[in-house]
Amino acid sequence: MDDLTPMVVGLVIGLFFVPLITKLARIFGLYAVVQEQEAQVFTLFGKVLGVIDESGLRFPISHFGVKSLLVPFFGKRYMVNTSLRQYYLRNLMVNSEEGTPMGVGIWYEMQVNDPVSYLFKNANPEGSLQANVSSSTISTLSNLEMDKMLEDRHTLSHTVRETVSPLSEKWGYRLGSAYIRKVAFTDRQMVDNITEKVVKRLVQVTSAMKQDGENRVGLIKSQTAYKVSQKMAEAAATRPAVVGEALNEIARKDKEILNAVMEVMEVDKLMASNAVIDVVPKDSRVFISVGDGNGAPSGGSSGRGDALFG
Repeated sequence: MDDLTPMVVGLVIGLFFVPLITKLARIFGLYAVVQEQEAQVFTLFGKVLGVIDESGLRFPISHFGVKSLLVPFFGKRYMVNTSLRQYYLRNLMVNSEEGTPMGVGIWYEMQVNDPVSYLFKNANPEGSLQANVSSSTISTLSNLEMDKMLEDRHTLSHTVRETVSPLSEKWGYRLGSAYIRKVAFTDRQMVDNITEKVVKRLVQVTSAMKQDGENRVGLIKSQTAYKVSQKMAEAAATRPAVVGEALNEIARKDKEILNAVMEVMEVDKLMASNAVIDVVPKDSRVFISVGDGNGAPSGGSSGRGDALFG
């Protein structure tokens, strides 16, 4: 039992007295725990004693001396968040050069770089920055051409940032990035009119593209037909030459064969023409009537023509 007594005493001290002593030491300002992206401002008798902005376990007495021990009784400690903060302002009203009402949305960042000025030079620094950004945006974008307002947002954002930064630094924080994210029309009727114009323009462009496609297809067809007819004409022109060469070759070899071929070709032409042929004996000497193909005589005043075959 005597061996357990020191352990029990140590356990009681560890569970109760150590946290109590630590809390009392913190209350009396013997040490301070500074978080990441945080600055602690110490004041004594209404005056700034100093700032600790390095994260970790810090001892104010090593920074400010014995005066730091009086801070819990006659002063105050302020925790200032120095992390980067982002804000977005919606529907800032501006008028274009044409008198069109526009709604503008701007996104910006801010970060505290001077905790003392941030605390004591402006009672509402975030609100002041918001008002400053709003007024700078409105003054920069008002009376601009609508095309420039819609297209040159990068340049306009840079102009807004340059306008805001000098004043914000006096209040203990700096303005980070600023960008105009949205420029919109606020008049519903104007939006409907623009939408209608865009739809009509799209229909017009679509029709023009369709007509252009049809014209191209027609041109391709006509060019193809022209080339085909040209090739066919060339082939038709080549046929007589080929036939003529073949007949010349036959004539050089055997004229009788040539005569037979010519007679066959003549008969073929006569048959193809559907002409009426009157056949008479070779040695007969008779007059025949030359008809018009329908059995009716033709020629002469008497409506009849005579030919002698013999």
